[in-house]
Amino acid sequence: MTEMQVGLLILVITLFVLFSGLPIAWGLALVSVGFLVTFQGFGSLANVPIVMMDELASFALLTIPLFVLLGAAIGSSAAGRDIYESLHRWLARVPGGLVIANILACGVFSAICGSSPATAAAIGKAGVPEMLRRGVPPALATGSICAGGTLGILIPPSITMILYGLATETSIGRLFLAGIVPGILLVVFFSLYAWVATLVSRRGIETEATGYTLAEKMHGLGRVSPFIAIIVAIAYAMYGGLATPSEVAAISAVLALMLVVAIYRAWRADDLWRIMSETVRESTMILMIIGAAAIFSYMMSLLYVTQTAAQALVDLGLNRWVLMLAINAFLLLAGCFLPPVAIIVMVMPILTPVLEANGFDLIWFAVILTINMEVGLITPPVGLNLYVLKGVAPQVPLPTVLLGAMPFVAIMLLTMVLLAFVPELATWLPSRMMGG
Repeated sequence: MTEMQVGLLILVITLFVLFSGLPIAWGLALVSVGFLVTFQGFGSLANVPIVMMDELASFALLTIPLFVLLGAAIGSSAAGRDIYESLHRWLARVPGGLVIANILACGVFSAICGSSPATAAAIGKAGVPEMLRRGVPPALATGSICAGGTLGILIPPSITMILYGLATETSIGRLFLAGIVPGILLVVFFSLYAWVATLVSRRGIETEATGYTLAEKMHGLGRVSPFIAIIVAIAYAMYGGLATPSEVAAISAVLALMLVVAIYRAWRADDLWRIMSETVRESTMILMIIGAAAIFSYMMSLLYVTQTAAQALVDLGLNRWVLMLAINAFLLLAGCFLPPVAIIVMVMPILTPVLEANGFDLIWFAVILTINMEVGLITPPVGLNLYVLKGVAPQVPLPTVLLGAMPFVAIMLLTMVLLAFVPELATWLPSRMMGG
């Protein structure tokens, strides 16, 4: 068999194994070991544990469990509800303000925890019932939280960005900075759509909202201001050159844990056990996937599949933007079936040399890829955020949730086009703050 035929066989079998429901880490490891034994013999397995342990020995991986702990501490408390309530008080008289408050709350919560499902669940539990009670159309209410939740993998700290940085050997600090402006843009675009949709529907909080006094607004802001301070501290420490991403992750995780204990009285053994067990479970899952992905990449390289596939894409001689369109079409399709982690570890070893050969900035592409993966989080059949919202709002049919998410999908796709025409939206801030 030629290298390309082997590569296609690997692709088909890998997709079949992952769609079977087998955990991603075990699926990647099983496929890797199977192909190594088949084409290289049992002797090739001698390097498998070395490859896996070398990958997991990376100091940069410390950021993952620490940022996961940060998200678990915030997600297990009522911080999401308080963030939403505080923003709602300030936007109560704005047409569509209740929806906008939820979207902004998703953006703020994303900047704290870095997890899309956690953001959608935390804000959705408080926001969706309130929006439905105030007469916001169910599609708009659930769709806004679905889309707002996806910001968790774009606005730093982002686990997806960390994995991309490890896969492509790019600066995690630069990747975090690259996601800030596009993340803010998406929050603004989502909010504008909510405002227009509310005006068009002539329904929502503008006819029912109760005004709040300045004292009430400030009181609501007081409960969430410590968490806002964590965001500011993360940005100042990391981008001011005071600490590395790993050090920032450690400090912010400890601060978040202390605030949750102090503000929400989460000091009981059950509360702390829930936070720590969630952290261990999610961190172990991610680290196992990274280790298995290293074996998968080793297998692909040893069988010369990665090099052949990359060279074949270059040899097609496609216009660089036609190639980018084809890559994004593939990623959109893959994102409808696979989680972002699986896609990154599978395709970036192949795409990285292709992108570099065609003159694409890997930092810029990280933002394009992440927004692409955001679309996958709110489109079936996987569409994790769709099912999260269905869980927190069981009275809303799943087709209604999907219908409400579609305008936000269109906004994400248009934002990707905007980034293609104005790449500085992603690259200016990293260059400005970190040089190069």
